[in-house]
Amino acid sequence: MTTSISIRIDQNLYDQARNEALAEHRTIAGQVEYWAKIGRAALDNPDLPVSFIAESLASIAEPREDATPFVPRSHRQ
Repeated sequence: MTTSISIRIDQNLYDQARNEALAEHRTIAGQVEYWAKIGRAALDNPDLPVSFIAESLASIAEPREDATPFVPRSHRQ
């Protein structure tokens, strides 16, 4: 069970989250959580580009049945 709590954030950050959330079809809370996950992963893996981290998190969240199977170049025709 997930519980939620209220926090105070800067109005500018809230506005940015609202705008990104609309574009990404997320809730504002979901957008802030997404940014937090990327930030945490970036801090834990400082050698990885942030874009790679964001794409990896998106890939993990993608339903398995929507994934494209990897085919090595040596097996492509």
